[in-house]
Amino acid sequence: MGAREIESRETGSRQILMIDDEETIQTVVKFGLQLTAGWQMLAACSGPTGIALAQQHQPDAILLDVMMPEMDGVATFKALQAAESTRHIPVIFISSVNSRLIIDSMIRQGITDYLVKPFKPEDLTAKVNSIFNGNI
Repeated sequence: MGAREIESRETGSRQILMIDDEETIQTVVKFGLQLTAGWQMLAACSGPTGIALAQQHQPDAILLDVMMPEMDGVATFKALQAAESTRHIPVIFISSVNSRLIIDSMIRQGITDYLVKPFKPEDLTAKVNSIFNGNI
């Protein structure tokens, strides 16, 4: 962890980890959350990289794409839940799939919330703030 990241965490800034194989989505989310909320962003392009970053940095929340090559979001989430060091971190699934049955199934599996793509940065900020304020 770099000195700048440590300083940011010590002054109360939230740290969010985005795990998504689409760089465009990562960029939109990164700038949206940094501009609207001032949160520090970490990004990973795959499940295994995201798990390693979560274990190393202990982010305040994880935004996780459902559909990714190599290791999909569900498998990534299960690995995060299986590890003592990361199971406490809230996870919001992000997907283009808008099925109430799938969303309910994922919530029963333990995800914190679900957001359907495409979304507005302010909608994502509101969802993450709900977690931080204990409303989810």
